[in-house]
Amino acid sequence: MFPVIDLFAGPGGLNEGFSSVRDEHGNFVYKTLASFEMDTLACQTLRLRATYRELVRSGGDLRPYFDYIEGRKTWYSVLTGDFKKAYLAAKSHVYQVELGETNRPEVDDFIAQQLGPENERGHWALIGGPPCQAYSLAGRSRRTGDESFASDHKHFLYREYLHILGKFKPTIFVMENVKGLLSSKNGDSSMFQTILGDLKRLPSGARYEIRSLVVDADPHDLDPSDFIIRSEEYGVPQKRHRVILLGIRTDVAAQVPRRVLKKADGPVTVRAALQTMPSVRTQISPRKPKVERDWNSIQAEALAEIRSFPLPSNPEPIKPGTLAVDAYEAWVHEARLKTPVQHVPRTHMVSDLARYRVLAELAERLGKSPKYTDLPAALHPDHNNIGQDGTPFTDRFRVQVWDAPATTVVSHISKDGHYYIHPDPKQGRSLTVREAARLQSFPDNYFFEGPRTQQFHQVGNAVPPLLSKQIGEVVAEMLELLGSNRGS
Repeated sequence: MFPVIDLFAGPGGLNEGFSSVRDEHGNFVYKTLASFEMDTLACQTLRLRATYRELVRSGGDLRPYFDYIEGRKTWYSVLTGDFKKAYLAAKSHVYQVELGETNRPEVDDFIAQQLGPENERGHWALIGGPPCQAYSLAGRSRRTGDESFASDHKHFLYREYLHILGKFKPTIFVMENVKGLLSSKNGDSSMFQTILGDLKRLPSGARYEIRSLVVDADPHDLDPSDFIIRSEEYGVPQKRHRVILLGIRTDVAAQVPRRVLKKADGPVTVRAALQTMPSVRTQISPRKPKVERDWNSIQAEALAEIRSFPLPSNPEPIKPGTLAVDAYEAWVHEARLKTPVQHVPRTHMVSDLARYRVLAELAERLGKSPKYTDLPAALHPDHNNIGQDGTPFTDRFRVQVWDAPATTVVSHISKDGHYYIHPDPKQGRSLTVREAARLQSFPDNYFFEGPRTQQFHQVGNAVPPLLSKQIGEVVAEMLELLGSNRGS
């Protein structure tokens, strides 16, 4: 199997896709030798998922795994036999560390230990994405006027990725980041061009040809936008747009023809992703709205008002991709689960419940997510800037409409559910962790450790595994063309 090293692993979305790739004989193509992540709970998630993979690959008993994630047994009661053996094997490659110059020696030592002697390594891949807060549009907007932003070390964590490229010279690398990287600047310098320039000047002398996974063109003819992958075009039920660089070491690049991802035959919609999920109702939060009102009456009046409006003439609905939906359902479905795990809604204030239900019904009538200004005035949020000229964030409440891919699931979903309102007015709530995970294309048997807030955070920080699997298949084709000298 081809070795894989995963940097800034998060909860393992990129790794999950690569780890699931099989060859024409049904054999797994990759073996993860090291996953580096600084967050404690994300590391627990990584270890648990790696345990599951060890059991699958060894033909071990999976019942303890499902007993644990479905809550029938405690962690310590299942940590015996095959499960314990698999966990110890998995634990050995998940390395909790904050990547940075201070910790480079221990990280380098661990990678060298995992890869083995340089002359015996064969072909292998480096994957991962440096933290994106410094490049994201939202992150930059929050720090407008912050003089320390230009020197934020998160701008330069990509150098840890480059350090490992230069020192260990993987055959292929996959580097992921937010689309905002293309417009991000540090001082007067474009961060994207800085990273490309640094990739061409690795201190070790290693060189890489940087290719696009979506545009089949010579690297010299590529524009920055050619590196953007739109997840909804590849069977993921979410409009998640990310910059992904594919690097091939120049000494072997001529032997590897260009490959690009194959687009799906149509989108996978929110309906296709969530329609099989059981309906659940939320509980009312003990927190009180700022203004005490009869919210049930306000909701009833608002619903009566919007139901009196004539239905707009909507354009033709999106036609889902038949093959894409079938592939997605096969990917996420888990027959061994009696009920979905982590499918418990958060509580909401009664005022927000009223807004959610009205907005969801309005979205069904409009065929798109309404803005808060489309609500009757009685349901407007009680904020000082509401109703003023230039009111920001008029889409502060966002319904995920049935017949389109979802908007991007980001880590802010851990803060509140306003941007992730369920499209069913009868449920009148925000998405559960499992529903968010489905929109991210995590399999239903993927379990996120920690309290619910941290589960949401992990889901929002991940690369969609179904997209990662397709990238892994492209990389596997390239590595296979380079010969059979695999790592053991």
